[in-house]
Amino acid sequence: MKITRQKHAKKNLSFYRNNFRFREPYQVLLDGTFCQAALKNKIQIKEQLPKYLMGEVQLCTSHCVLKELESLGKELYGAKLIAQRFQVRSCAHSKSPVGASACLLSMIADNNPHHYFVATQDHSLREKLRKKAGIPLMFIIQNTIVLDKPSPKSVDHVKALQTSELVPDHHKKNLEHLKDEQGVAPDTERKGRKRKRVGGPNPLSCQKKKKTSAQPITVAPDQKKKRKRKRGKGVGKDNIETA
Repeated sequence: MKITRQKHAKKNLSFYRNNFRFREPYQVLLDGTFCQAALKNKIQIKEQLPKYLMGEVQLCTSHCVLKELESLGKELYGAKLIAQRFQVRSCAHSKSPVGASACLLSMIADNNPHHYFVATQDHSLREKLRKKAGIPLMFIIQNTIVLDKPSPKSVDHVKALQTSELVPDHHKKNLEHLKDEQGVAPDTERKGRKRKRVGGPNPLSCQKKKKTSAQPITVAPDQKKKRKRKRGKGVGKDNIETA
């Protein structure tokens, strides 16, 4: 089971690294509910979180989380001691503290610019965070820390980027202007138009060529060879006169 959890964590972590630029040290924002669950299940957060995320980790919380734990009294005193060991990040509620969930939501607003992981056992807070893209969620289940799979909102955001649906309007106008200058027609116009192909003559209007009859080749008669008369041997002019 431990190897399987590690594979799932590696897969989910690579999703946020490749698509939302999460880098080490990973900043994990914890609330009081997560600290209380870690205390109850005897989980050493500082030791186990870096091993689980396979990298350097910075654990942090907010003033509002500490104020909420103080207000809840002795029942969460141990969780308060754990949270006090972490870095306290400034929030917009230093003068007038708000609830922990409202504080954490404000800290990851504007597309989570600080690339926070949020570790909480608050179910309602997790549901609100799943409606935002690029928020890795962590919680404790069955005595182990779990990195939740990417939310549908995060997956849809990545798909939209891959299909260029989130290209700014001014970029789209520039692309259309360049297409007009280059004379490139949109795909819809290309599909509607048909190429004019140079056609050959109509085969029905073409008549078959008549075959010309082969003319007989006249062969000139062989010229008769002139035979040369051969004179007999010993017959001369003188012999004729004496006869």
